[in-house]
Amino acid sequence: MTKKIVITGIGATSPIGGTARESWEALLAGESGARALEHDWVQELQLPVTFAAEAKVRPDSVLDRPVAKRLDPSSQLALVAAKEAFADAGSPEIDPERLGVDFSTGIGGLWTLLDAWDTLRERGPRRVLPMTVPMLMPNAPSAAISMHFEARAYARTVAAACASSTEALVNAYEHLQAGLADVVLAGGSESAIHPLTLAAFSSMQALSRRNDDPATASRPYDITRDGFVMGEGAAVLVVETEEHALARGAKIYAELAGGGVTADSYHITAPEPEGLGASRAVHMALEAAGATPDEVTHINAHATSTPVGDVAEVRALERVFGERIREIPVSATKAAHGHLLGGTGALEAIFTALAVQERQAPPTINVTEQDPDAPLRISSAPMPLGDEPQLAVSNSFGFGGHNAVIAIRSV
Repeated sequence: MTKKIVITGIGATSPIGGTARESWEALLAGESGARALEHDWVQELQLPVTFAAEAKVRPDSVLDRPVAKRLDPSSQLALVAAKEAFADAGSPEIDPERLGVDFSTGIGGLWTLLDAWDTLRERGPRRVLPMTVPMLMPNAPSAAISMHFEARAYARTVAAACASSTEALVNAYEHLQAGLADVVLAGGSESAIHPLTLAAFSSMQALSRRNDDPATASRPYDITRDGFVMGEGAAVLVVETEEHALARGAKIYAELAGGGVTADSYHITAPEPEGLGASRAVHMALEAAGATPDEVTHINAHATSTPVGDVAEVRALERVFGERIREIPVSATKAAHGHLLGGTGALEAIFTALAVQERQAPPTINVTEQDPDAPLRISSAPMPLGDEPQLAVSNSFGFGGHNAVIAIRSV
């Protein structure tokens, strides 16, 4: 028997807000988190891209200093978001063996790794911190959350590039269906705004180079789009069976109705151009939700603002929704908060849950001339979704051909 899985807590620290609610309000207001980077290394290394969307609130200013010192920034961000989400869910009293963690990252503890390498070269092996490996390992955010909340059902980590945290939510849905836990902390985190990644993404022509106007650099579906904006942050959702949520009197934001995961097996960086794998993931999410494409009322698109990626996603959506894709309100929120890589899907899942709960699709900023190859219904202002029941999908696609999609239903 299929169980109903619901979202009862949300937490986020993002480029546009220090909490989930602050991020949502900034998103609705059309704010941008992209800013010029104020680090000496930007000029020292003569980076071709001099801006990014860093977390608005530094996590080491929120956590106790002894805790922050033992965590890479990616884990710091994860713990900040998880603490907010768990408190928002009412800090449920639960047997630790029934509390699980499904978490993700695209890159992991990059800052710890590269700082340790610099220390080794410049100061010798004796000065490398003994906690270096536990801080840089990709499962460190999941472990930090598990230990803080004494979650002993499991603590799993998925790394699927930019699809990571949406895949973590699909995993949480499936693990709850399988009875492995009653409550799961699910999401993702990333802190990879580093000179190496900026240089590497620039070399592959993936980043926008609008150094003179960072706030308008991420321009999904605009004919002048020239790449994505690196983002940073974390987002966590508390998901649980409806039976468990009702028994403890929890508030419910929305239903996590289903999910789908596929692989393109096409190219290490480029999406399959016809959207074959992506469209299958959408169909799988809707099938798990017991729904049809005709029932979908809102889409949170992956929409990174890359010339090729945006159109490939449109092709996938056309495969699923046909001509109706021109009528469904679509939001491309990375225009505001940038691309958080492994953390972005969970942040967009929060925005999707709030959209169906509040009956409004968030705006897509910076679109001045929409690409005719992307005939979608987008708006620079919030769009009302109506009073009827809502069903939304949130898409995430990553390097390696990873596709992950979730369906979220209003309650």
